Order: sequence, then C-alpha cells, then structure tokens
Amino acid sequence: MAKKQAAEAKDMGRTGHDPFGGYRALPGVADEMLDPNGNVRPVWQRLLSTLGRMDETELANRFARADRYLRDAGVFYRAYGKENTERSWPLSHIPVLIDEVEWAAVSAGLVQRAELLERVAADIYGDNRLVREGLLPPALIASNPQFLRPLVGVRPADGHFLHFCSFEIGRGPDGNWWVLSDRTEAPSGAGFALENRVATARAFSDLYAEPHAHRLASFFGAFRDTLQARRQHPDDRIAVLSPGIANETYFEHAYIARYLGFMLLEGEDLTVVGGRVMVRTVAGLKPVGVLWRRLDASFADPLELNQSSHIGTPGIVAALRAGSVSIVNALGSGILETRALLAFMPAICRQLLGEEQKLPSIATWWCGQESEREHVAGNIEGMVIGPAYSTRPFFDDDGQSVLGASLRDTAKTSVAQWLATDGGKLVGQEVVTLSTTPAWVRGRLTPRPMSLRVFAARTRDGWQIMPGGFARIGSGDDVAAIAMQSGGTAADVWIVSDKPVERMSLLPAEESFTRNLPGSLPSRAADNLFWLGRYIERAEGALRILRAWHSRFAEAADPDMPLLKDVSEYLAVLDVKTRQPVPDSLVSDIASALFSAGNIRDRFSPDGWLALNDLLKTARKFHATVQAGDDASHAMTILLRKLAGFAGLVHENMYRFTGWRFLSIGRHIERGLHMTRLLGHMSGPDAPDGAYDMLLEIGDSVMTHRRRYNVNTAAVTVTDLLALDPLNPRSVLYQLNEIKTEVELLPNAFVNGQMSPFYRETMRLHSGLAVMTPEAMTTTVYKRLEQDLERLSDLLAQTYLG
Repeated sequence: MAKKQAAEAKDMGRTGHDPFGGYRALPGVADEMLDPNGNVRPVWQRLLSTLGRMDETELANRFARADRYLRDAGVFYRAYGKENTERSWPLSHIPVLIDEVEWAAVSAGLVQRAELLERVAADIYGDNRLVREGLLPPALIASNPQFLRPLVGVRPADGHFLHFCSFEIGRGPDGNWWVLSDRTEAPSGAGFALENRVATARAFSDLYAEPHAHRLASFFGAFRDTLQARRQHPDDRIAVLSPGIANETYFEHAYIARYLGFMLLEGEDLTVVGGRVMVRTVAGLKPVGVLWRRLDASFADPLELNQSSHIGTPGIVAALRAGSVSIVNALGSGILETRALLAFMPAICRQLLGEEQKLPSIATWWCGQESEREHVAGNIEGMVIGPAYSTRPFFDDDGQSVLGASLRDTAKTSVAQWLATDGGKLVGQEVVTLSTTPAWVRGRLTPRPMSLRVFAARTRDGWQIMPGGFARIGSGDDVAAIAMQSGGTAADVWIVSDKPVERMSLLPAEESFTRNLPGSLPSRAADNLFWLGRYIERAEGALRILRAWHSRFAEAADPDMPLLKDVSEYLAVLDVKTRQPVPDSLVSDIASALFSAGNIRDRFSPDGWLALNDLLKTARKFHATVQAGDDASHAMTILLRKLAGFAGLVHENMYRFTGWRFLSIGRHIERGLHMTRLLGHMSGPDAPDGAYDMLLEIGDSVMTHRRRYNVNTAAVTVTDLLALDPLNPRSVLYQLNEIKTEVELLPNAFVNGQMSPFYRETMRLHSGLAVMTPEAMTTTVYKRLEQDLERLSDLLAQTYLG
C-alpha cells in the first residue's frame, strides 16, 4: 500500500520531496486523507500535489509565514496552571480537507441537533414535559448545577434559547461521524477558526487562491445581521459580554467584537435601570439590546444567581423577565452540555422531532438506572466512567474520568461497587477511537487523532453551519492529548467543492454607504486609555531623567557629586532607584501600560500591541543585563526610540474618536506633572551646578534653547522654555493647551450651556499659567500647579470614569 501511495504522490507532480513517504493509516482507525481501501481521497490530491512540489526549506518558510502572522496578530490563549500565562496559538499547519458533499450530510445532522437542543431547553425552563413523561430523570435536572431555577418560566425576548452553538464531533472507525459533546453555554473558538483560516491561507496562498474552499465570512455576516435585527429599539447597542482579560479565550472575545463591529463589555460596564440594561459610557448611560455573553450564566447576576460573582451585573435576570434584552445564549442553556443527557437524546429526538438522530451522540449510559449500570459494569473494558454532570467531553476532563481498560481486576470490582453506590452521579461512555488526519511532524506527514469543533448560528433563514471550523489535533496517539491545555494543536478545516465557490465578504455590496458615528465609549475603556497614556508618558519621563543621570555618571563615576546626588534623591521620592540601571518601577510602568492596553484589545491595533510587547521585553532584558553609566545610557536611548515608535503608531494611526482624547489627556497630564515636578525641584536658586543644562536635556530642548536665547542657560530662560512656551511640546503650558483642546470635544463638556466642572477647572489652570511670567514661577507656584494637575485627573475620573 505504501508503494501505491508513493506512486500516487509522484503522479500528482512531486519533484524532489516526499511528504507522503511512509504515511500509513493506523490499524482499525479511519483516516481523513485515505479512503477505506487506503487510497488518497480526491479532495486531498491537490494539497498533496502542492506539498510534493516543495522542498523542506520552502515548506518551513511557508509554515513560518503562518506562525509569524499569528504572532504579529497577537493570537493567544491562556493556559491555566501555576502561572496562568498567555501562550501562542498552537497551529497545526496542514488543514483538514472535507468534501462538500460529505459536509452537507454533517451539516444536516447538526442543524437537526441544534433545533433539538432548542426544544429541550424550552421544555426544561418551560412545560417540563420531558421529565413528566419519563424521558428525562428528574434528578438530572433538579440536582444539576447548570440548572438555574430563577430562569424557570422566563421566556427569551426573541423566543429562542439558543442562537450560537458549537459541537465537538469525531469520526469513528466505520467512517461515520459522532457528536462527542454539545457546547451551548458560551461556545468558544469561532474567532480562532477565523485566525486559523487566515494563517493557513498565508501558508498556502497559492492553493487557497483557487476558489474551491468555502469561505467563512458569510456565516459571520448572517449571524451579525440576525443580531442587529433582534434589537427592539434603534438606539440599542449590541455587545460581546466577556469575563475579562484573565479568561483563557479573551483574545477571541476582543477579536470577534472588533470583527463584527460590536462593543466589548464586562459586567462592571453594565447596570440595570428601569428594567433595561444600560452601558456606562463617557456620555452617560446608553441602552444595550443584545448581549452575546461569553461568561458562564451563573456569574451573570450576583443578585439572583451566584452571589459570590464579581464579574456579573445585578439585575440582569430582572431585565430578562422584563423582555428588554436578548442574551446569546439564554441564561441556563448550559444545562444542555451535561454529559449524562447524551444518553437520553435518541428517545427525546423521536419524541420532540418525530425522527431519528441524523448525527448520533457517542454511546452513553446514565448509571442512575439499574440496567444501564449493569451494562456499564459488565462492559467495563470498553468504557470511560466519569461525572454525570460534567459539561466536558472525556478528553477535556480534569482527571475525574476512569478508563476501564486501564484498571486491574481488583479495581474493576471497586468500580462496580462505586457504580452501585454513586450511580446517579456517573455515566459510562463507550471508548471512542477517533479518526486521524495528517499533521506535519519532524518533516513528514504523520497521522494524529483529531476532533472537529463546528459552529452553528441561528439566522433569519434558520440554523446555518459554519463551512469549516477548526480541528483539534493530538500531540501523539493519545486521544486525551487533543485538548489545547494538554499540548494539542489546532488546524483549519476546509470544506472543498469540485467547482468554484462564491467569495463572500462582510463589506456591503452597495457602492453607496452611510458613515456611522463612532459608538459610545464605555467608561472602563476610557479609564484604560487614560491610564495607558499616563503610564507610557511616566515611563518616558523616567527614561529621560535616567539617561541624563547615567550619561553624567559615565563621565564622573561619582554618584555623590552634587547634581547626581540631588537627582537621585528626587527620583527616590518617585520610587525610581538610580542604583538599579533599569529600575523595577520603570519596568512596572511599561507592564502597567501593557495591562491597560490588554483590557481594550478590541480598540487597540495589533501593531500597537506588538510595539508595547517588544518594549516590555526589551526593558526586562536590560533590567537583568545592563550596567550603570554608559551602558545604561545607551539602553535608555534604545528604550526611548521604541517608545517613540509606539507613540508614532498611536499619533499617526489612531482614529480621532473619544478614546483618542482620553489617551491624549492622560499623556498630557502626566507630561505636565513630570515637567512641573522637575522644574520645581531643579530650577530654584539653590540648584546644583549643571541643573539647568540637565533640565534642557531631559526636556529635549537643548537645540531650541540655543536658537531662541542668546544667553547661557539661566533660571528664567529654562523656565520660559519648559514651563511657559506654548509652542514647545515639552512645556507645561503646551500640555494645558492640548488638554483644553481635547476637553472641549468631550461629551458633556457643556451642560445646559454651562461649562462642566472638569472643563471649568481646565480653563482655570490654562488661563492661570498663560498669564504667568518666568520670574513669577517659584517653588510654591510649581507645588500648587502639581496639586492642581493631580486634582484635574481626579475630576476627569469623577466626571467620566465613575
């Protein structure tokens, strides 16, 4: 068979590389690339031909291109464990190819299943006929932690419990597909499927350019249009509701929100007023009509559900009762993921839909029934036993499942007793042998077990199945290693036609368009943008002082010389230690800026994110390696250049919407504080020798001073240039000019024709400094100005960020 396959690969155009050599289907295992006779399926032949024409160097370059895209786009998932760290998205570069004819049958089965799950959810939270008629055991509902009693009798505003689902499916040894699990609580992965597609298309751009693989855009476009149609009022917002940055799939939440043009919100962004869900924005409360939730339902409302939740919004359940908001999916729909329910789905399907399941579930027996319990105990060799209420497939479990074949005879007796004692809490599931798919391992195609995650969206035309999804690929032959947290990888899935397919886009087809006004900025997003500006400017200010200090230390080699000692004492008050060439506080400020940016990933460009990450990486490297003096001065210059690159990205590329104004105000307040403190400390009559020149260097104004003043540096010239010159981007007055300009354009700057308190204070500070003379700028004046700038920051927070 191997010779036959190699000959086929050669016939398809292989020239000098044999990616297919040695590839064999595992005994008794279906393989996505090979038919039951061991022949390459037609849908794979074009890809194999493409691979065969490449040498190993070209393949490596193509795979590196895909990895680089994912890295540049900032695609990550969070691995839970001791460090709870972000990890790069683990792409398996070879896509999984499925013929569209076969996919049509899979899609029909999943459409039926989605509708069945909708009916089950409606019954559980409605008439409860399934329990009453004996099709579901009462205990599986009443004792289920996913069953939310406060939602019983609450009919969703749009009449549907489910809007977006995913299914874990696998192919068995007979070549037929099974459903391994249903995902209805807050299904993840759709955004990763999109990024998989882009990355894989980068690797095989020549192949993907041939229009035979179905695109994904139409699926997302149809769902977006459906959600927009579910708004009850024209001014209702649509939002993705995320648990926050610590969630393992937060990147996807931000990506989907940005891709579809929805707001990305967290529970603290919302409040319920008069039965309506409102988002806190810098322009006041605004109504939200549709929430695509990505947090578990029990955490959504600490008032009526999980009282310990800190990520929910009190009153959400009351808003649902009032019918004022649609939630995707309905709160409580997570009960449909319960592993034990798989045992009852065939009978329920016949009862509710009057037909057999087109796509069966993995064989499951609930051990709360005597005959099922005896069956599991009698067939323990072919069973996996696990928690009945688990909502994860066996290969995603946390170690609670037991593989019967791995038990010794004495242990099997204990399992039988376990089933008799705790049968109601357990299920037995048939051990499945998942099909394999080619993965690129050490320079050759190697079969690896896989499952598919497929997505279904309710649209105005009914359920629509994404033409693809993503495959979870095992790191070895062990099925349990399919899970990402266990070292598995993810591959794109191409649904391939034998004829060209239509190319779709989310962009409107019409040539005319309406320019929409920028959406309201949530107060939390404004807060993060404001502090992002402050942290970046704080880091720059520290870098400029430290560079000036180390350049002088490199010449004098005496930290106790008056100027260096004076600056060291000044920095110590700000928790910046000159004994550390790259102080902890500097690294902390850059890390804080990155954290603030991470909280607004849906509003932050990938280039800006990469620039900030690179800045932090470099700062940490210098923190551990550079020495005081010239080495540290050079390191500060490098960090300043990287900071300037980030600032340039922001200044040149960021749209001038409300968020830009908060970012800019944060930068200008921090720069004003930085210069005010420095001038107050270093421009007085008792300033040490060299202080004025150092001030000009820190203020990046040495050349400007030489051109503007025909005298040596003096207190009045330095003060005039760095405090009162409205044309110097480093002066305090310049910062107040810019703040005033931005504040005038903020929402509610005028209320009933009068200045807001924040705007009034800005004007007072600006006009007060604008009329000052250099001679009048004393230490007392600087101290008062510093306090006023801090108070201005507090006023902004009270006005817009509360």
